[in-house]
Amino acid sequence: MRRVYMDHAATTPVDSLVVEAMLPYFSKYFGNASSLHLFGREAHEAMEAARQKLASLIGADRGEIIFTSGGTESDNLALKGVAHKNKEMGNHIITSSIEHPAVLETCQYLETQGFKVTYLPVDRNGVIQLSDLEKAITKKTILISIMHANNEIGTIEPVEEIGKIAHEHGVYFHTDAVQTVGKIPLDVKSMNIDMLSMSAHKIYGPKGVGVLYMRRGVRCDPIIHGGGHEGGMRSSTENVAGIVGLGKAAELAKERMAADIPYLTSLRDKLIKGVLESIPDSHLNGHPSKRLANNAHFRFAAIEGESLVMSLDAKGIAGSTGSACSSKKLLPSHVLLAIGLNEVEAHGSLRLTLGRENTDEDIDYVLNTLQEVVGSLRSMSPLWGKSLEFEKWKQRMEEEEHRSKEIEL
Repeated sequence: MRRVYMDHAATTPVDSLVVEAMLPYFSKYFGNASSLHLFGREAHEAMEAARQKLASLIGADRGEIIFTSGGTESDNLALKGVAHKNKEMGNHIITSSIEHPAVLETCQYLETQGFKVTYLPVDRNGVIQLSDLEKAITKKTILISIMHANNEIGTIEPVEEIGKIAHEHGVYFHTDAVQTVGKIPLDVKSMNIDMLSMSAHKIYGPKGVGVLYMRRGVRCDPIIHGGGHEGGMRSSTENVAGIVGLGKAAELAKERMAADIPYLTSLRDKLIKGVLESIPDSHLNGHPSKRLANNAHFRFAAIEGESLVMSLDAKGIAGSTGSACSSKKLLPSHVLLAIGLNEVEAHGSLRLTLGRENTDEDIDYVLNTLQEVVGSLRSMSPLWGKSLEFEKWKQRMEEEEHRSKEIEL
């Protein structure tokens, strides 16, 4: 059976060059990067080389890169660390209603600690309104955290403008860029970003390692205490092999981005066009153009997303209904509800996210299989036979059949 992986927003395969770079640091160069002897110095040098590669990828200084266990820890450090360090300045945080749970649940926790949080609404495409942001800022606002691009629907937020507004009001700006680092050209200085979260396994690196970029001068408390690693911001013996892998993945992303973006955009557009033209009552979620090059997020009337994902899996196609962190939950996506879909519409969603290894042939296979699977699921759905789109589709089929008969005569 053909196998097609289209869930790169959840995780990516580790690049063979990344694996090659990591392997010596499990055996030959196994030292603790904090040790003073040769073994430790070798590990430390490799880690600092990786730090420079990460800084180069996002336009930061090497000393502004803090290694973490991944995007979730980076988000927690940014939000909790800044909130607690600056609480004498204010207790108000602004975020959006479509953030990753790593941000939303951290904000909810901070609300139990005496902080106030404003959750900005988004429009039908998932974009916050800058005017709403301006209105939400108060004299007690200390932090704005808005993701660079949404992990479910792929919509890209106006991060540079958000950062500009934040700085005009003397407020720190953090962005969860887990889905965009290595996929979109990014410069933290010109984009007015004070803190940025990223994760290795979204850019063909290993799981369990990430980064928090923190601009020099940002007031932040650590949330993990111990031996004072990472400049005192993240205690714990560093995952040297993982960090080396992340550094190599960042290096490859920088080299390949110019080719990756147009290639993935072409595949994405072919997929979107094919789905919307061939499957009745199918809709694209998220912004039609201001979206990640590899993200196609659909909803289909009268079917349930989990059944669709499992049916595609049986045909060798890997997709998801939304965030990998929530893929086993049966609740409707908070992102889809936030953009105005009702629960029935939200439950009929499918996220297909592409990667470097995907091909035109993969797109053809997915389109053909998706038509078959959607048709099969709808034939069993009591909702489909009652829908207006079904009646329109039925009428089109009857008209085409009538025209065919006239041609034969």
